[in-house]
Amino acid sequence: MIIKPSREKRILYIKTALRWLFYYVLIYAEFIFMTSGTLLKPIILIPTALYIAVRNDISASAVTGAICGFLIDVSCGKLFGYNAVLLTVSCIIVSLIFEFYLRDKFVSFIFISAVVSYIQCWLDYKFYYEIWNYENHEMIFTDYTLKIWAYTVISSVFVCLLLRLINHFLMPKTHFTIEETIKAEQH
Repeated sequence: MIIKPSREKRILYIKTALRWLFYYVLIYAEFIFMTSGTLLKPIILIPTALYIAVRNDISASAVTGAICGFLIDVSCGKLFGYNAVLLTVSCIIVSLIFEFYLRDKFVSFIFISAVVSYIQCWLDYKFYYEIWNYENHEMIFTDYTLKIWAYTVISSVFVCLLLRLINHFLMPKTHFTIEETIKAEQH
């Protein structure tokens, strides 16, 4: 005799699969956007990976951070694995911060996205320009690095809204038991 999962569980599986499909279609579209055009464009995969880390567990955050980091390395022509390590560690830290300390609020996500984007852009500048003592490397920081950071922070607003829309329809709703509800109301 074959035991079938309940209807609710099948819907949960379908919604989860669709949600991850939409996540990775969006990541692929952002990768295409990052590989086309001029040099001055946002590193839009950073806020996407961070928002996915906000709403999911640590392992899914780490995998998504690594994939987005590798795609950033390919699209920006950087050392393969450099951004993958940075973004994986950032996604794990952000996942833990939002799990234990912060709530999923728009302002807190934009702040975290701005901080992580700045760290990534600053390290990129340090390791690729300042260490090698390029001529007028300060100009590179003000004319390119800070503009890319600002574009990334601005784009994180739109990424957050789009991913919230996906999560609104496809994120499983949490069901509480009576004991959990009573315990939550007492605190």
